Amino acid sequence: MVWPVRVDPSGRTGPTKSVARRSHWRRTSQGFYVPSTVDPTRPEQRIVEAAVVLPGYGGVTGWAALRWLGGGWFTGLNGAGQPRDVTLATGFSSIVAQPGIAISQERLSPHELDTERGLRLTVPVRAACFEMRRAHDVYGAVVALDMAAYNDLVSIREMSDYVEQHPGWTGIAQCREAITLADENSWSPQESLMRLIWVREAGLPTPVSNVPLFDADGRHLGTPDLLDPHAGVVAEYDGGLHLEGAQRARDIRRDERYRRLGLEVFTMVAGDSHDRTETAHRMRSAYSLARSLPDRRRSWTITPPAWWRPTTTVAERRALGDADRQRFLRLRLRPR
Repeated sequence: MVWPVRVDPSGRTGPTKSVARRSHWRRTSQGFYVPSTVDPTRPEQRIVEAAVVLPGYGGVTGWAALRWLGGGWFTGLNGAGQPRDVTLATGFSSIVAQPGIAISQERLSPHELDTERGLRLTVPVRAACFEMRRAHDVYGAVVALDMAAYNDLVSIREMSDYVEQHPGWTGIAQCREAITLADENSWSPQESLMRLIWVREAGLPTPVSNVPLFDADGRHLGTPDLLDPHAGVVAEYDGGLHLEGAQRARDIRRDERYRRLGLEVFTMVAGDSHDRTETAHRMRSAYSLARSLPDRRRSWTITPPAWWRPTTTVAERRALGDADRQRFLRLRLRPR
Protein backbone atom coordinates (compact mmCIF):
# COMPACT_ATOMS: atom_id res chain seq x y z
CA MET A 1 0.00 0.00 0.00
CA VAL A 2 1.00 3.60 -0.54
CA TRP A 3 -0.15 6.13 2.02
CA PRO A 4 -1.35 9.41 0.55
CA VAL A 5 0.70 12.53 1.21
CA ARG A 6 -0.03 16.22 1.27
CA VAL A 7 1.42 18.78 -1.10
CA ASP A 8 4.88 19.86 0.06
CA PRO A 9 6.31 23.15 -1.30
CA SER A 10 9.82 21.69 -0.97
CA GLY A 11 8.87 18.48 -2.82
CA ARG A 12 10.54 16.31 -0.16
CA THR A 13 7.55 14.63 1.56
CA GLY A 14 5.04 15.07 -1.24
CA PRO A 15 4.54 16.68 -4.63
CA THR A 16 4.68 20.41 -5.03
CA LYS A 17 1.43 22.09 -5.97
CA SER A 18 2.40 22.32 -9.64
CA VAL A 19 3.65 18.73 -9.80
CA ALA A 20 0.47 17.44 -8.14
CA ARG A 21 -1.56 18.80 -11.07
CA ARG A 22 0.34 16.63 -13.53
CA SER A 23 -0.54 13.12 -14.61
CA HIS A 24 2.12 11.52 -12.41
CA TRP A 25 -0.05 12.06 -9.30
CA ARG A 26 -3.61 11.12 -8.40
CA ARG A 27 -5.69 13.00 -5.85
CA THR A 28 -7.24 10.53 -3.36
CA SER A 29 -9.18 13.06 -1.31
CA GLN A 30 -9.09 16.76 -0.59
CA GLY A 31 -5.44 17.67 -0.06
CA PHE A 32 -3.96 14.15 -0.42
CA TYR A 33 -2.15 12.49 -3.32
CA VAL A 34 -0.50 9.24 -4.39
CA PRO A 35 1.55 8.44 -7.49
CA SER A 36 -0.74 7.70 -10.43
CA THR A 37 0.85 4.27 -10.82
CA VAL A 38 -0.75 3.13 -7.52
CA ASP A 39 -3.68 0.75 -8.13
CA PRO A 40 -6.81 2.42 -6.71
CA THR A 41 -8.91 -0.76 -6.87
CA ARG A 42 -7.06 -2.81 -4.24
CA PRO A 43 -9.17 -2.94 -1.05
CA GLU A 44 -6.20 -2.20 1.20
CA GLN A 45 -5.20 0.80 -0.90
CA ARG A 46 -8.73 2.18 -0.81
CA ILE A 47 -8.69 1.80 2.98
CA VAL A 48 -5.48 3.78 3.56
CA GLU A 49 -6.63 6.45 1.14
CA ALA A 50 -9.78 6.94 3.21
CA ALA A 51 -8.07 6.66 6.59
CA VAL A 52 -5.85 9.70 6.10
CA VAL A 53 -8.86 12.01 6.41
CA LEU A 54 -9.78 10.71 9.88
CA PRO A 55 -10.07 13.44 12.51
CA GLY A 56 -8.16 13.20 15.78
CA TYR A 57 -10.75 10.79 17.21
CA GLY A 58 -12.18 7.86 15.25
CA GLY A 59 -11.30 4.90 13.11
CA VAL A 60 -12.09 2.89 10.00
CA THR A 61 -15.06 0.57 10.57
CA GLY A 62 -17.33 -1.92 8.76
CA TRP A 63 -16.02 -4.09 5.96
CA ALA A 64 -12.81 -2.06 5.67
CA ALA A 65 -11.78 -2.62 9.30
CA LEU A 66 -12.52 -6.32 9.03
CA ARG A 67 -10.51 -6.56 5.81
CA TRP A 68 -7.55 -4.79 7.40
CA LEU A 69 -7.67 -7.22 10.33
CA GLY A 70 -7.49 -10.25 8.02
CA GLY A 71 -11.09 -10.78 6.95
CA GLY A 72 -10.37 -12.11 3.49
CA TRP A 73 -13.98 -12.35 2.34
CA PHE A 74 -14.59 -8.62 2.91
CA THR A 75 -13.68 -7.44 -0.56
CA GLY A 76 -15.27 -4.01 -0.43
CA LEU A 77 -17.53 -4.79 -3.40
CA ASN A 78 -21.31 -4.94 -3.48
CA GLY A 79 -23.39 -7.65 -5.12
CA ALA A 80 -23.02 -5.97 -8.50
CA GLY A 81 -19.24 -5.88 -8.17
CA GLN A 82 -19.11 -2.13 -7.56
CA PRO A 83 -16.86 -0.60 -4.86
CA ARG A 84 -18.49 0.14 -1.53
CA ASP A 85 -17.59 3.24 0.45
CA VAL A 86 -15.01 2.98 3.22
CA THR A 87 -16.81 4.06 6.40
CA LEU A 88 -15.06 6.19 9.01
CA ALA A 89 -16.46 6.11 12.55
CA THR A 90 -15.86 9.56 13.98
CA GLY A 91 -18.15 9.73 17.00
CA PHE A 92 -19.29 13.31 17.37
CA SER A 93 -16.45 14.68 15.27
CA SER A 94 -17.75 16.19 12.07
CA ILE A 95 -15.93 15.84 8.77
CA VAL A 96 -17.21 16.12 5.23
CA ALA A 97 -17.91 12.90 3.31
CA GLN A 98 -15.96 12.61 0.07
CA PRO A 99 -16.27 10.25 -2.90
CA GLY A 100 -15.62 6.71 -1.73
CA ILE A 101 -15.77 7.71 1.95
CA ALA A 102 -18.82 7.49 4.24
CA ILE A 103 -19.05 8.94 7.74
CA SER A 104 -20.68 7.34 10.79
CA GLN A 105 -21.25 9.65 13.75
CA GLU A 106 -22.78 7.08 16.08
CA ARG A 107 -21.45 7.19 19.63
CA LEU A 108 -17.98 5.73 19.83
CA SER A 109 -16.26 4.72 23.07
CA PRO A 110 -12.47 4.85 23.40
CA HIS A 111 -12.34 1.11 24.18
CA GLU A 112 -13.87 0.45 20.76
CA LEU A 113 -10.85 1.90 18.98
CA ASP A 114 -7.53 0.24 18.24
CA THR A 115 -4.50 0.66 15.99
CA GLU A 116 -3.29 -2.12 13.70
CA ARG A 117 -0.33 -1.76 11.33
CA GLY A 118 -0.48 2.01 11.62
CA LEU A 119 -4.21 2.27 10.89
CA ARG A 120 -6.78 3.50 13.40
CA LEU A 121 -9.90 1.34 13.32
CA THR A 122 -12.78 0.07 15.40
CA VAL A 123 -12.44 -3.28 17.17
CA PRO A 124 -13.69 -6.32 15.23
CA VAL A 125 -16.99 -6.80 17.08
CA ARG A 126 -17.94 -3.15 16.51
CA ALA A 127 -16.97 -3.32 12.84
CA ALA A 128 -18.88 -6.57 12.28
CA CYS A 129 -21.94 -5.27 14.11
CA PHE A 130 -21.90 -2.20 11.86
CA GLU A 131 -21.86 -4.45 8.79
CA MET A 132 -24.71 -6.55 10.15
CA ARG A 133 -26.87 -3.58 11.09
CA ARG A 134 -26.38 -1.90 7.73
CA ALA A 135 -26.81 -5.06 5.63
CA HIS A 136 -29.60 -5.01 3.04
CA ASP A 137 -31.38 -7.89 4.78
CA VAL A 138 -30.86 -10.62 7.34
CA TYR A 139 -29.13 -12.78 4.72
CA GLY A 140 -26.43 -10.16 4.35
CA ALA A 141 -26.18 -9.75 8.12
CA VAL A 142 -25.63 -13.49 8.61
CA VAL A 143 -22.98 -13.57 5.88
CA ALA A 144 -21.15 -10.69 7.59
CA LEU A 145 -21.03 -12.49 10.93
CA ASP A 146 -20.18 -15.85 9.37
CA MET A 147 -17.28 -14.37 7.43
CA ALA A 148 -15.97 -12.42 10.43
CA ALA A 149 -16.02 -15.70 12.35
CA TYR A 150 -14.33 -17.48 9.42
CA ASN A 151 -11.14 -15.57 10.17
CA ASP A 152 -11.74 -15.74 13.95
CA LEU A 153 -12.24 -11.99 14.25
CA VAL A 154 -15.51 -12.37 16.16
CA SER A 155 -17.34 -15.26 17.80
CA ILE A 156 -21.11 -15.59 17.92
CA ARG A 157 -20.99 -15.25 21.71
CA GLU A 158 -18.97 -12.04 21.48
CA MET A 159 -21.43 -10.58 19.00
CA SER A 160 -24.39 -11.61 21.15
CA ASP A 161 -22.89 -9.89 24.19
CA TYR A 162 -22.12 -6.75 22.19
CA VAL A 163 -25.62 -6.55 20.74
CA GLU A 164 -27.19 -6.80 24.20
CA GLN A 165 -25.05 -3.85 25.31
CA HIS A 166 -26.41 -1.67 22.47
CA PRO A 167 -30.18 -2.34 22.41
CA GLY A 168 -31.20 1.00 20.91
CA TRP A 169 -28.95 1.12 17.86
CA THR A 170 -30.43 1.31 14.39
CA GLY A 171 -30.56 -2.17 12.85
CA ILE A 172 -29.91 -4.03 16.09
CA ALA A 173 -33.04 -6.20 15.65
CA GLN A 174 -31.56 -7.51 12.40
CA CYS A 175 -28.36 -8.32 14.29
CA ARG A 176 -30.27 -10.32 16.88
CA GLU A 177 -32.02 -12.36 14.21
CA ALA A 178 -28.76 -12.95 12.33
CA ILE A 179 -27.05 -14.24 15.47
CA THR A 180 -29.62 -17.05 15.75
CA LEU A 181 -28.84 -18.10 12.17
CA ALA A 182 -25.04 -17.72 12.15
CA ASP A 183 -22.46 -20.50 11.99
CA GLU A 184 -18.78 -20.15 12.93
CA ASN A 185 -17.66 -22.77 10.42
CA SER A 186 -19.07 -21.52 7.12
CA TRP A 187 -16.26 -21.36 4.59
CA SER A 188 -17.69 -18.84 2.11
CA PRO A 189 -20.53 -16.36 1.66
CA GLN A 190 -22.13 -18.73 -0.84
CA GLU A 191 -22.18 -21.54 1.72
CA SER A 192 -23.86 -19.21 4.19
CA LEU A 193 -26.52 -18.28 1.65
CA MET A 194 -27.11 -21.95 0.84
CA ARG A 195 -27.58 -22.74 4.54
CA LEU A 196 -30.04 -19.87 4.93
CA ILE A 197 -32.12 -21.03 1.97
CA TRP A 198 -32.06 -24.55 3.48
CA VAL A 199 -33.41 -23.30 6.82
CA ARG A 200 -35.50 -20.20 6.03
CA GLU A 201 -36.90 -20.95 2.59
CA ALA A 202 -37.06 -24.76 2.57
CA GLY A 203 -37.99 -25.02 6.25
CA LEU A 204 -35.56 -27.90 6.81
CA PRO A 205 -33.61 -28.72 9.99
CA THR A 206 -30.48 -26.65 10.54
CA PRO A 207 -27.52 -28.51 9.02
CA VAL A 208 -23.95 -28.60 10.29
CA SER A 209 -21.32 -26.80 8.24
CA ASN A 210 -18.08 -28.39 7.05
CA VAL A 211 -18.12 -31.20 9.57
CA PRO A 212 -15.85 -34.06 8.44
CA LEU A 213 -17.07 -37.61 7.83
CA PHE A 214 -15.10 -40.65 9.00
CA ASP A 215 -15.41 -44.39 8.55
CA ALA A 216 -15.33 -46.91 11.37
CA ASP A 217 -11.52 -46.98 11.27
CA GLY A 218 -11.22 -43.20 11.64
CA ARG A 219 -10.31 -42.52 8.01
CA HIS A 220 -11.44 -39.13 6.73
CA LEU A 221 -14.02 -39.64 3.98
CA GLY A 222 -14.82 -36.05 3.10
CA THR A 223 -16.07 -32.74 4.42
CA PRO A 224 -19.37 -31.67 2.84
CA ASP A 225 -20.34 -28.00 2.86
CA LEU A 226 -23.60 -28.81 4.65
CA LEU A 227 -24.85 -32.01 6.25
CA ASP A 228 -27.99 -33.18 7.98
CA PRO A 229 -26.57 -36.24 9.76
CA HIS A 230 -30.04 -37.50 10.73
CA ALA A 231 -31.62 -37.33 7.27
CA GLY A 232 -28.44 -38.33 5.43
CA VAL A 233 -28.48 -35.30 3.10
CA VAL A 234 -25.41 -33.29 2.09
CA ALA A 235 -25.18 -30.07 0.09
CA GLU A 236 -22.27 -28.72 -1.89
CA TYR A 237 -21.84 -25.25 -3.39
CA ASP A 238 -20.01 -25.44 -6.71
CA GLY A 239 -18.81 -22.02 -7.88
CA GLY A 240 -17.54 -21.11 -11.31
CA LEU A 241 -14.19 -22.84 -10.80
CA HIS A 242 -16.03 -26.09 -10.11
CA LEU A 243 -17.82 -26.26 -13.45
CA GLU A 244 -14.98 -27.24 -15.74
CA GLY A 245 -11.75 -29.16 -16.06
CA ALA A 246 -10.08 -31.19 -13.33
CA GLN A 247 -12.09 -29.58 -10.53
CA ARG A 248 -15.36 -30.72 -12.10
CA ALA A 249 -14.04 -34.25 -12.33
CA ARG A 250 -13.07 -34.16 -8.64
CA ASP A 251 -16.54 -32.89 -7.71
CA ILE A 252 -18.21 -35.73 -9.60
CA ARG A 253 -16.05 -38.28 -7.81
CA ARG A 254 -16.84 -36.58 -4.49
CA ASP A 255 -20.58 -36.83 -5.07
CA GLU A 256 -20.28 -40.48 -6.13
CA ARG A 257 -18.35 -41.20 -2.93
CA TYR A 258 -21.08 -39.63 -0.80
CA ARG A 259 -23.77 -41.63 -2.60
CA ARG A 260 -21.88 -44.87 -2.01
CA LEU A 261 -22.03 -43.98 1.68
CA GLY A 262 -25.81 -43.79 1.43
CA LEU A 263 -26.01 -39.99 1.40
CA GLU A 264 -28.23 -37.96 -0.90
CA VAL A 265 -26.36 -35.06 -2.52
CA PHE A 266 -27.76 -31.63 -3.36
CA THR A 267 -25.63 -29.24 -5.44
CA MET A 268 -26.10 -25.48 -5.66
CA VAL A 269 -24.43 -23.23 -8.22
CA ALA A 270 -24.11 -19.45 -8.39
CA GLY A 271 -27.36 -18.72 -10.20
CA ASP A 272 -29.43 -20.72 -7.73
CA SER A 273 -29.22 -18.04 -5.04
CA HIS A 274 -31.28 -15.72 -7.25
CA ASP A 275 -34.25 -18.12 -7.26
CA ARG A 276 -34.56 -19.13 -3.63
CA THR A 277 -38.01 -20.67 -4.07
CA GLU A 278 -36.85 -23.12 -6.75
CA THR A 279 -33.66 -23.89 -4.83
CA ALA A 280 -35.69 -24.61 -1.69
CA HIS A 281 -37.93 -26.95 -3.70
CA ARG A 282 -34.88 -28.88 -4.91
CA MET A 283 -33.59 -29.12 -1.35
CA ARG A 284 -36.87 -30.61 -0.14
CA SER A 285 -36.74 -33.04 -3.05
CA ALA A 286 -33.31 -34.19 -1.87
CA TYR A 287 -34.85 -35.02 1.51
CA SER A 288 -37.60 -37.00 -0.20
CA LEU A 289 -35.03 -38.95 -2.18
CA ALA A 290 -33.03 -39.62 0.98
CA ARG A 291 -36.10 -41.13 2.64
CA SER A 292 -36.59 -43.42 -0.35
CA LEU A 293 -33.06 -44.85 -0.21
CA PRO A 294 -32.73 -48.47 0.96
CA ASP A 295 -32.33 -48.72 4.71
CA ARG A 296 -28.85 -50.02 5.41
CA ARG A 297 -26.27 -49.83 8.16
CA ARG A 298 -24.57 -46.45 8.26
CA SER A 299 -20.90 -46.70 7.24
CA TRP A 300 -19.91 -43.20 8.30
CA THR A 301 -19.83 -41.04 11.40
CA ILE A 302 -19.22 -37.40 12.32
CA THR A 303 -17.55 -38.42 15.57
CA PRO A 304 -13.85 -37.71 14.98
CA PRO A 305 -11.09 -40.13 15.94
CA ALA A 306 -8.92 -39.26 18.93
CA TRP A 307 -6.10 -37.93 16.75
CA TRP A 308 -8.30 -35.44 14.87
CA ARG A 309 -7.85 -31.75 15.77
CA PRO A 310 -11.27 -30.05 15.57
CA THR A 311 -11.40 -26.52 14.12
CA THR A 312 -15.14 -25.96 13.76
CA THR A 313 -15.48 -23.09 16.25
CA VAL A 314 -13.75 -19.76 16.74
CA ALA A 315 -12.60 -20.86 20.19
CA GLU A 316 -11.01 -24.05 18.82
CA ARG A 317 -9.18 -22.14 16.10
CA ARG A 318 -7.98 -19.39 18.42
CA ALA A 319 -6.50 -22.04 20.71
CA LEU A 320 -4.14 -23.24 17.97
CA GLY A 321 -0.50 -22.28 18.10
CA ASP A 322 1.15 -20.48 15.20
CA ALA A 323 2.45 -23.65 13.56
CA ASP A 324 -0.91 -25.42 13.82
CA ARG A 325 -2.72 -22.37 12.47
CA GLN A 326 -0.52 -22.48 9.37
CA ARG A 327 -1.08 -26.22 9.08
CA PHE A 328 -4.82 -26.45 9.67
CA LEU A 329 -6.04 -23.01 8.60
CA ARG A 330 -3.85 -22.27 5.60
CA LEU A 331 -6.86 -21.80 3.30
CA ARG A 332 -8.45 -19.34 5.74
CA LEU A 333 -5.23 -17.34 5.89
CA ARG A 334 -4.91 -17.12 2.11
CA PRO A 335 -5.35 -13.58 0.68
CA ARG A 336 -8.41 -13.07 -1.51
